Amino acid sequence: MNDRIRDVYIVDAVRTPVGKYGGALAAVRPDDLAAHVVRALVQRTPDLDPARIDDVVLGNANGAGEENRNVARMAVLLAGLPVTVPGATVNRLCASGLEAVVQAYRAIALGDASVVVAGGVESMSRAPWVMPKPERAFPVGDQRMYSTTLGWRMTNPAMEPRWTTSLGEGAELIADRHGITREQQDAFALASHEKAARAWKEGAYDAEVVPLPGVELPRDETIRDATSPEALARLKPVFRTEGGTVTAGNSSPLNDGAAALLLVDEEGLRLTGREPLARVRASAVTGIEPDLFGLGPVEAVRRALAKAGRGFGDVTHFELNEAFAAQALGCFAEWPDLDPGIVNARGGAIAIGHPLGCSGARLAGSVAHQLAAAGSGTGLAALCIGVGQGQALVLER
Repeated sequence: MNDRIRDVYIVDAVRTPVGKYGGALAAVRPDDLAAHVVRALVQRTPDLDPARIDDVVLGNANGAGEENRNVARMAVLLAGLPVTVPGATVNRLCASGLEAVVQAYRAIALGDASVVVAGGVESMSRAPWVMPKPERAFPVGDQRMYSTTLGWRMTNPAMEPRWTTSLGEGAELIADRHGITREQQDAFALASHEKAARAWKEGAYDAEVVPLPGVELPRDETIRDATSPEALARLKPVFRTEGGTVTAGNSSPLNDGAAALLLVDEEGLRLTGREPLARVRASAVTGIEPDLFGLGPVEAVRRALAKAGRGFGDVTHFELNEAFAAQALGCFAEWPDLDPGIVNARGGAIAIGHPLGCSGARLAGSVAHQLAAAGSGTGLAALCIGVGQGQALVLER
């Protein structure tokens, strides 16, 4: 029986550059993306015997295609880890990668594991089309196929109709709720691109990004250095033809990418021979009305901070996933004590991209690296989740 809750440390975190839909990573299978970050993570800690890894937990929002249902186990085998290393895949949609990190944290804290690789992967470019099996054999007529890239499919007719509102319309509802204008959303999007471009130019991502061999992708592919208020203003609203404010320019794009983190306890830390980037303090996950999914992080962040005994005034680094500018700004409106200036200092998902299963792990890894670079502080990683959830993680150094 365990006699105490163990401290949990993040030793290292890596990610691929994020590719755009149909872009530089479109030819790379998701299991190969996952294997690449797992392999790179392990190689960066040569003192650790890979056989000492107790588990590999990866988030993935699709699973219907080349992920082969359990992409974590596929990544273990493709990365060349010992076959004795197990693997599990988890799905909390947009926060799947963060869910993987949280599950690794819990296993280590409770003493069920000492060394765990956690992360996430998504190839939205390679997400397959699927079709339901017919209710009886040999149907006559055409059969409908569904894209698994994003959004609802094969929706249960018993589901409350407003709960199946599209993600973009959900962002419009938040803009209505908080009076967020098109101009405010475009300004937020522009700042995301500017911060991301500056971070890459200054080498801020050098410590965490591991490019894929043979792939020409020197940085995140959807960053737009040359965008401007005028260029963003020319884009038409996508989800409402009349009075709409949400455009392709102030929304996150479709993307491909993978990320992985190495989590350990004190014994695992000794095995790695490394100084940790950060320590995990607390996590929380909450639910909300599905059509207001974008406000999911509001309560999750509050609860995570309360568990950690911290407030917004203590937070020095905050990575909030930018599914939509309206969604992020809506969260800000409900966090009056938060300084928005500390959020996404190196750019956010509107510029970097949002490969669903990867994003939560990318955010957690980025916070850990930022805390290590600063030498001290309290960090937050949080995401909204389609169908109405929010998840948050508190790190400290």
